[in-house]
Amino acid sequence: MKSTTRTLLAAVAVLACGLGVAAGPAALPTVAAPVPVPASRSAVPALEAAIAGLPKAHATAALVRVGGTEGVWRGTSGVHDLETMRPADPDARFRAGSVTKVFTAAVALRLAAEGRLDLDRTARSYLPDLIPGRYGKVTVRQLLDHTHGIPAPDFAGDTVEEWYANRFEIHDPRELVRSATAKKPEFAPGTKQHYLNIGYTITGLLIERVTGDTYEEQVAARVLRPLGLRDTYVPGTDPRIRGPHNHGYQTMTLDDGTTGLRDVSVWGTTDGWAAGDIISTTADLERFTRALFQGRVVRGPLLEEMFTLPKVADFRSGDPAAYSVGLSMKKLGGREVWGKTGGRWGYNAAIASTRDGARTLVYSVNATDAKGRDMNEVALRLMLATYGTPSE
Repeated sequence: MKSTTRTLLAAVAVLACGLGVAAGPAALPTVAAPVPVPASRSAVPALEAAIAGLPKAHATAALVRVGGTEGVWRGTSGVHDLETMRPADPDARFRAGSVTKVFTAAVALRLAAEGRLDLDRTARSYLPDLIPGRYGKVTVRQLLDHTHGIPAPDFAGDTVEEWYANRFEIHDPRELVRSATAKKPEFAPGTKQHYLNIGYTITGLLIERVTGDTYEEQVAARVLRPLGLRDTYVPGTDPRIRGPHNHGYQTMTLDDGTTGLRDVSVWGTTDGWAAGDIISTTADLERFTRALFQGRVVRGPLLEEMFTLPKVADFRSGDPAAYSVGLSMKKLGGREVWGKTGGRWGYNAAIASTRDGARTLVYSVNATDAKGRDMNEVALRLMLATYGTPSE
C-alpha cells in the first residue's frame, strides 16, 4: 500500500471515529450554492459537511470550487479574521504554495515547445556558472520531475517559531542553489524521486537564463495574461498579500509561552520563489486548471510530460513515484486524480482534476496546521468528498 494511501486511510479512520478538532469561536454558517446537476448531487452533502462550522482548531476559513462536466458546486465557510469574525470573502486572494510549481512547469514546457529549452539537456549546460560538476548530468526533465538527486539547501531555523522570527528574510535563489549543490547528491540522477523545492528554484533560473527576462514576467506573459488570471501574481519580495484576503493563522508557541494562533498573513516567500510563492484565487486557479487539462496552456506531446510518472521509486518510502512534471497523481474513487497541493504558513491550497476534466477541485483552506506532517483535516475531507476514498 502506498504511503500516501496509508496516510489518507489513517486520517479517514480518525474522522470516522469522531476524533475531530476542538470547537473554535462561534461558528458561522456555511455559504454554499450547489448547482443541481444530477451527477454531482451525491457529493454535495459531504462537501457541505467538509467545511461546515468553521472556524475550528485546524482551519479558520475555506473557499471551494468543484467543477467539470459532472456538475458544479461552490462553497465558502469561516471568517475573514478572528478579530472581527466577519464572514470569509469567497473571492479572496491566498498563498497557493507549491501550486506554483504547475505554473513554473508550464512555462518551462512552453519554452521547450519553442526550442529554447531542451528537457534532455543538462542544467549545467545552461547554468555552468552555478551548477557544479558533481551535478553535471542532471537534466532539465529531472529537475521538473524531482529525480535530480540534489538535496535541499540550508535554512536558518527548524521550527515554525524560528521561521516566524526570520519571516522577512530575503533569500537569493542563486544562494539557495549554491547551498544545495555544495552537498553530496542524494542519489544518481534519474534513479529515484525525492520531492523538493530545489529543482524548481533551478528551473526558475533556467527560465531567466534562456529568455533574458525575469521569472515573474515570463509567468505573467505566458500564463497569467493570456488566460486572464487578473488576481494571480508572483509577489517577489513583498511579504503582504495585495488586495482582499482572508487572514491566515498558524498554531505556535506565543510570546507568553502558551500555544495559540498567531496571524501569519504577512510573511515573505522568497524561500519558495519559483517553487512556491504564487498568490491567487479559487476562480483563477479553476480557470487555469481547466485550460491546462484541455491543452490550452501546454500543447501537443509536451503536455503528456505532466501526466507521465517516472518509473522510479520514492527516495524515502520506496513506493512508486507519485510526481510528474508539475503535477502529482493519486487514485481516488477508482479514478486517477491529477493535481497539486500547496502549503504556506496559515494557508493550504490545491488544484485537482480527472484527466478528462469531468470533475475538478480547487480549494483554499486557511489551515492553522499548514505545512504539517499530515494533511489538514478540512482539506482531506474536501478531497474525499469530491473524488472518493483512496484506491489501488
